[in-house]
Amino acid sequence: MKTNWAGNVAYSATRFASPTSLSELHAVVNESAQVHVVGAGHSFSRVADTPGTLASLEAMPREFRVGDTVHVSAGMRLAELATRLHAAGLALPTMPSLPHITVAGAVATATHGSGDAHGSLASSVRSFTLLSGRIAEPGAVVSLGALGVVTSVELEAVPAFEVEQHVWETVPWEVLLGHLDEIFASAYSVSAFVSWPAGARLWVKRRVSDPPAELGWTGAVRATSPRHPVPGQPADSCTQQLGVPGPWHERLPHFRADFTPSVGDELQSEYFVPRTRAVAALRALSALGEEIMPLLLACELRTVAADEAWLSPAHATPSLAVHFTWRPDEPAVRALLPRVEEALDPRPHWGKLFTLNDLATRYDRWADFTALLREHDPDGKFRNAFIDHHFPR
Repeated sequence: MKTNWAGNVAYSATRFASPTSLSELHAVVNESAQVHVVGAGHSFSRVADTPGTLASLEAMPREFRVGDTVHVSAGMRLAELATRLHAAGLALPTMPSLPHITVAGAVATATHGSGDAHGSLASSVRSFTLLSGRIAEPGAVVSLGALGVVTSVELEAVPAFEVEQHVWETVPWEVLLGHLDEIFASAYSVSAFVSWPAGARLWVKRRVSDPPAELGWTGAVRATSPRHPVPGQPADSCTQQLGVPGPWHERLPHFRADFTPSVGDELQSEYFVPRTRAVAALRALSALGEEIMPLLLACELRTVAADEAWLSPAHATPSLAVHFTWRPDEPAVRALLPRVEEALDPRPHWGKLFTLNDLATRYDRWADFTALLREHDPDGKFRNAFIDHHFPR
């Protein structure tokens, strides 16, 4: 893997390794002055880069063990984990848009789905195992790969359930802002894809055991054919819509595991703002609509419950996540991001593009993670330029 999935990051590693056993993985780490693990390559930032050895766990033996909790190998893709969980009558309470990413990569960056009651995937982690030993501290789960090589993850699962999905179209912008909490509380998982001044489309995912989600009062109408989150794209790669019930893992993601996700030739940013000032932040963002729209492929709003992970953008804060899928013009996107960040005053997603440099002031447990980083990696083996920039030695 020489570049990330989108092609905007060319990894600077001098060596690429894909160990097939724990002993090989130990050897890779011991032989490398610097090393970092890359998952599925879906990060748009340089969080997974290294000047030394870039290691993939893709070829490592699969571990899946069900007891009171579920133990799973770190390099397993979410799609495979979901299939195995469902066969065991279990589920994750939430799923991100893409089931293509790895378990360890997803939790290390606080990747998430949508739902008022659901935190990031890191919320389901009870412990994780590094080559150097097991960590049960919930605050350490969102580790950015900086604490060492994660080999397995212990997850808390819930009973499997079925979901139906509808897309509701033409929600006016002012209706969305005026009833934001009510709209996001209307179903198990709700996403709003917005544009200015056209309004929003709602991806409404209802657990079949819950009451029906009726959103006609917003002025919206149900789509009568499948939709893609990016206007104009064919919906073949999207999960089943039109109210057809199905397993949780085949409805909660927007994209099917057997298709290449989203557009491909794109960039992404995502920002978290507290629910208490979500409407004010969205109003400030909408004032930038004329600057944003020429670069925008899609803007998605999702809700994320507060969690305990020290570096989670939703740490101790119920949040609205504002996700941007940009056209692949990185200079123009980077020039716009400071204006977006000023409007939102957010915490950024670690795996997306952002320009904020004052992150230590935005997290009340920053010093605790910094101390853990020094304890677990005193020699800087797992550091990279991204970690050094945000956590100077």
